[in-house]
This record gives sequence, C-alpha cells and structure tokens, in this order.
Amino acid sequence: MNKLSLRTAAIVLALIATPALAAGGNHHHGMNNSGAAKVQPPLPQQSVTHGVVNVEGNRINYKAIAGIMILKNDKGKPYTSMSYFAYIKSGVTHHSDRPITFFYNGGPGSSTVWLHMLAFGPKLVKVGSGTLTPPAPYRMVNNDYSLLDATDMVFVDAPGTGFGRVLGKAQGGVGTPKDVYGIDPDAKAFTRFITQYLSQHNRWNSPKFLYGESYGTTRSAVLAGDLEKRSVGLNGVILQSSILNFDLSVDDPQRNPGVNISYATGLPSYAATAWYHHKLPTQPKNLNSFLKQVEQFAMTDYLKALNAGNRIDAATKQKVAAQMHAYTGLPIAYILKANLKVTGGQFAHELLGAGDDVTGRLDSRYSGPAMDPMSEFAYYDPLDSAIDAPTVSEFNAYVRNTLNFGKNLIYRPMIYGSMHWSWKQKGRSGTPNVMNNLARAMKFNPNMKVLLTGGYFDLGTPFYAAEFEMHQLPIPPSLQKNISYAFFKSGHMVYLNPVAHKGLHDAVAKFIEADYRH
Repeated sequence: MNKLSLRTAAIVLALIATPALAAGGNHHHGMNNSGAAKVQPPLPQQSVTHGVVNVEGNRINYKAIAGIMILKNDKGKPYTSMSYFAYIKSGVTHHSDRPITFFYNGGPGSSTVWLHMLAFGPKLVKVGSGTLTPPAPYRMVNNDYSLLDATDMVFVDAPGTGFGRVLGKAQGGVGTPKDVYGIDPDAKAFTRFITQYLSQHNRWNSPKFLYGESYGTTRSAVLAGDLEKRSVGLNGVILQSSILNFDLSVDDPQRNPGVNISYATGLPSYAATAWYHHKLPTQPKNLNSFLKQVEQFAMTDYLKALNAGNRIDAATKQKVAAQMHAYTGLPIAYILKANLKVTGGQFAHELLGAGDDVTGRLDSRYSGPAMDPMSEFAYYDPLDSAIDAPTVSEFNAYVRNTLNFGKNLIYRPMIYGSMHWSWKQKGRSGTPNVMNNLARAMKFNPNMKVLLTGGYFDLGTPFYAAEFEMHQLPIPPSLQKNISYAFFKSGHMVYLNPVAHKGLHDAVAKFIEADYRH
C-alpha cells in the first residue's frame, strides 16, 4: 500500500548526512586493544536561548531549547537520536503545573518542521494560502497564533529525520532501521523520548497533551496506550487531519474490492473541493449546510448503490451518477465509466478540466499544471511547490542563527528513499488500524479527552472519514462525550489558511485550558 506521506513529492534538497554527522553528536575516536579505531557512543546536545512572541496581542517571554536526545534500548545501548525544539514560557512560578504538549508531524518519515514553522512555533514562515509562495528571499515573522499562551511546547522530530539519526555501529550505537521504522517501534521511540524529557525537565506532574498531524495521529493512538503503560497519564490528545483506519483512505481503495466505505467517507471532501473551485452545477452559498446534504447522500443512497455491486440496475446507477455530478462537478459520463468509484487521485486530476490542471491532494485549494494531461492521476501535489522551499530554507537559517544549534549538522525535513516502513502491528494483521489502540487508552484513562480537527479541502485524510472513525471507536457511550470536533475551510495543514489558523489556535487553546488556568 502507498505510504500516507505528509509530503507527497520529495523536496529538491535530498539532504543525506555524512556518517560523522548522522548521529547528531560529537564523535571521539580512540583505539581498542587490537589497534582498530573505536567509535564512542554519541553524546546529547543542547542549546538554550531566549525570545519574545506576541500571541493575539499578548507579549510572552520564553526560553527555547534546541537539542538532540540519545535514546537507549532495553539493554541500555544507544540505538537512535531524536532532535527536538522546546519553548517554555518565562515567568511561571511552578512550571511543573503548566501544561506541556508534544508535537509531531507524520509521513511516516517526516520531521516536525511543518508544525514548528507553519503552525505553532513562535516564528512563522510566510507562505501562500491556496496559492504559490513568491520566490526567495522568503520571510519569517512573529506567529500571532503560537500556542505558547496555552501550553509549553516540544516539537519532536521522528527518528531518522531532523538532526536525529539511527545510531548504527558506525555512529557508536547498536541501532538498525527496523528498530525505529514501523508502527510499533516508532511509538516506542516516542515513548522513550517523552518519558526521558519529563524526567530531565521535571515535568512529570504537568498536564500532558499529544498533538499529532496526519500519520502523527496514527502514532498518537499507539503512543497514548504505550505512555499509559509507563504510568504517564495524558490529559488530552489532539488529532489533526487524522487517519486511524487505513481502509478509509481514498488514495487507492480499488486495491481492496468489497470495502466501499472509503468512497462514501471521501465524497464530502470532493464536494467541498468542487465548491471551493466553483465547479458545481449549482453553487451553494453555505458550505456547511451543503456538506450535511452530501454526507447524508454518501452514507445512504450512494453507499447502498456501491454495496449493490453488479446487481445495481441501470436506472439507479444513472440516478446516483447524476447526484454525484451535482455534488462533485465531475461529468456523469466519467462517473459512470468509473463505476461510481472515483479515487482521490482521479478526482484531483479531473476536476479542473480533464487533466489540464490538477488540484492538491493534501490541500485541494492549491492547483498547478498537470504533469501528464493524459494520465489517470496527478504525479505531484501543488501544495509542495508552495511550502517546501520556503519552510526548509527559513528553518535552516533560524535554527542556526537564532537558536544557535546545528551549525555543523544537516537537517532532514524528510527521509528520502531509504526507509522501509513496517506496517505490522502487534496482535494484528492486514491493513493498519489503530482505532483499538486509542479506544483502549481512553478506557484505561477515562479522564483523557480527544480533540479531532481537520480541513474540508483535504483529499489525503478526508475530514468525514476521520469523524466516522470517532463514531466507530469501540468505547462506551459515556466516553463519546470526551471527544470534541473542529473543522475548518482549509486543507490537511489547516494552519495554512490564516483564518483557519486562528480558529485552530483558539480551539486547541480552549481544549487545553478547559480544566487549567495559569
């Protein structure tokens, strides 16, 4: 199956660290008894600076910690390093009582540079909202919607990304890719990081929150349970652009014949995209009311037609195709040719004119020329063209010049080509599905709250599919009240729309502050 990548095209700068830098630390070479060079285990690194951010008119002083943490396996041997960037509000009498939130992006195989520099860090890289970003020089400004007003923040890069690396023998460790690149080992690495961070910074008694985006939501479901086993009580989990059950992906549902639900849960995102680009036969004024109609159709007449399979009669099929045309703007002939089953990639390729232009996958507000107008799918995501270079460029300057860290290291925004991710889960076979993991964590800790957020214009992790997952969690009705929802007129990276960015900040801040005042 295709990986659910936060980025869908490789960034031009395929940064591959040299062996000496790969461990993210200084290396001291000695000689063993045989006279051969001996590589010493890497050491953790850290840089502390101070800054000021204005959040919605409020001035906040903070301490910034940029660092690399060395993780050890159950035998006490170093096996991977993880880079992180923490922002701690200054002037707080009891930091141990202040909320702390751990942020991470997805991929799998993505660093957390996106949530850090485009969403909630104190500095914001200016990129186009639904449009391309002007060429360099790029701009970085104060982030009016940083979450530092509500919580201390730790942005954590996944193993192998950022300044962190798998620590093999050449780097003074015992790690191998299989020790970190998979659903379960990835969560274990994050569990080790978080527990180590809580101990090092005396934050065990702080209200604790997880914030994952995209595959980061998959990670959060597993991680929440792993942390509970380590006696780390979580106050809340924020899921942005969530996917817990990969059977609900609209990327390639045709590979799973007989499972039709993803076509239905993806249809509202197609409708929202067509609404945004004014491709509907009749343009509704109110998007939310329109989407309620689409959701009703998707889960009734449309899903019934799909489940009928080859037994569907011609008149019913024509009627359903006509309604799909009204809700998506796609030609009836195309819908019939697709047998009522349109994947996300097909929709992105066809909506704007039979392949002349394509929409973005992760944010369908964006568009760009089709790589191949005769193709069935788009070969790239126009969103990447808008945000990759500005974000990576500004971060590389910021981390070195402002945070005074990483001057002799290479930062990997993504893992390129060398990661073989294991989708296997303990006790489960088949398509990844971590809904049980989240359900078990919620039942073990009934006080833990969940906030689901997303964008209407997301074809990668459709908002209605994520909402459907929450309603299908195997939890008692009493725990459904622990789940709240916030959706916005934006895409996968909700914060790329300035209006949605403010709404996302306010919703998350309210969620975190619900029971805590500081």
